[in-house]
Amino acid sequence: MSREPSIKGEDQVEEPIEERKEDERFAWNLRPLTLSEYIGQKDVVESLQIALTAALKRNEPVEHILLHGPPGLGKTTLAHIIANEMQSKITHTAGPALEKPIDIVGILSNLDSGEVLFIDEIHRLSRTVEEYLYSAMEDFEVNFIYGKGAFAKTLPYQLKHFTMVGATTRAGMLTPPLRDRFGMIYHLDYYSPDELAKVVKRSAGILGVSIDEDGSMEIAKRSRGTPRIANRLLRRVRDYAEVNADGKITRKLADEALSKEGVDHAGLDRLDRMYLKTIMENYNGGPVGVEALAATINEESNTLVDVVEPFLLKTGFVIRTPAGRRIGDTGRNHLGYPSESGPQQRLL
Repeated sequence: MSREPSIKGEDQVEEPIEERKEDERFAWNLRPLTLSEYIGQKDVVESLQIALTAALKRNEPVEHILLHGPPGLGKTTLAHIIANEMQSKITHTAGPALEKPIDIVGILSNLDSGEVLFIDEIHRLSRTVEEYLYSAMEDFEVNFIYGKGAFAKTLPYQLKHFTMVGATTRAGMLTPPLRDRFGMIYHLDYYSPDELAKVVKRSAGILGVSIDEDGSMEIAKRSRGTPRIANRLLRRVRDYAEVNADGKITRKLADEALSKEGVDHAGLDRLDRMYLKTIMENYNGGPVGVEALAATINEESNTLVDVVEPFLLKTGFVIRTPAGRRIGDTGRNHLGYPSESGPQQRLL
């Protein structure tokens, strides 16, 4: 089976956000094609396997599925796997690309029976576009409005039964009417180092890179619980190994390469450390609002919320309070400052 995705309506597809572009282009050859190849998210995979198998036995499309969680955990990969497992095509678009009702109506009216419509960043759909999805997802019907004013008329158009797969990093921003139309809702969580080591080994095998177990684990530990980051770091270490060694990745070589890239032993990069230092040094450990932090760092607040904060909050480096962000004991320890609850061993 080809690893190139079967994507319909490419003129409707918006490029991913800037920081994902290189990773998305590189990742296609590394994406698993079936649930049996997929690493991690055990509970989600088991539930999906049952739902997809049952739908195939009934010879009907699977229910609409919502995938939510931090970026880089495999939501897009799962959407394409769902299409592959259901032996159907997939149309891939994104919330920001659907600006007007005609955009979504054009896609919906061209879907084949059983086809998967994948909408990334679905929380960024406009309200008018979202309202067209209500009847499309529930009744497989959209209404065309023609004429104006008192002469306006509605013409219902019956759609073929399709499966909607939505992906979002901010499930809380979805309106209840849209969220309620998904029959299955799954949260994807961060990966363990052992799971990421398997991801690194698998990707290295596809790329033809020689790597030992310790080298895989060293990359995994610095990957912030995220497969996308693990694959990105693997590429950087591969380049370093080809230039400065015999091409084989060991723990020592991975440590050298990632340290030069600015990725420390906890997986924090330069922006993460700047974020923590700003809270500690400029705001005496917090609390501080994210807008003030963004202005001080000279970075977009959305970047801090979507990219920087999820891992720092998950691991206790930062604590979010009603008054703002406050650095946690783990963050203080990592920067070499005494913790509020007593001395701890520094992670750096």
